[in-house]
Amino acid sequence: MFAPSQVEVRRFFCATYRKLRSGAPLIPMEALAADWINEHPEYHADLADEEAAVAAVYSVEDGRTNPFLHLSMHLTITEQRAIDQPTGVRQAIDLLAAKRNSLHEAHHVAMEALGQMIWESQRSGLPPDGHAYLDRVRRAATTD
Repeated sequence: MFAPSQVEVRRFFCATYRKLRSGAPLIPMEALAADWINEHPEYHADLADEEAAVAAVYSVEDGRTNPFLHLSMHLTITEQRAIDQPTGVRQAIDLLAAKRNSLHEAHHVAMEALGQMIWESQRSGLPPDGHAYLDRVRRAATTD
């Protein structure tokens, strides 16, 4: 399993942003990341200064979203949808995107469910519950 460090993740997004701005060719993972970077211009300043990005601390108390976590979750959900893992997530996200009229908004809803699953796993010490995650996304897709 690929498990990059926090520094590697931040450098990846900063390098992708740098290549995006310069028009340099992107490898497939960078192209996916670039799509989400373009959807979040509010993060461009964070991505423009790699050394500041590596040193930055994003605490809940600051009330600021961690752009690297946010973009990483977009990539995670993109991959989950692409391979339909957990099984049924593609359909649930597609339904949610149709309901919200936006794949981006569907991702943000799925992020909440993904974050909840991770938080519950950390709190309980149990493995992440993919079924509960999928159920949350499905409920959001099928209820008003």
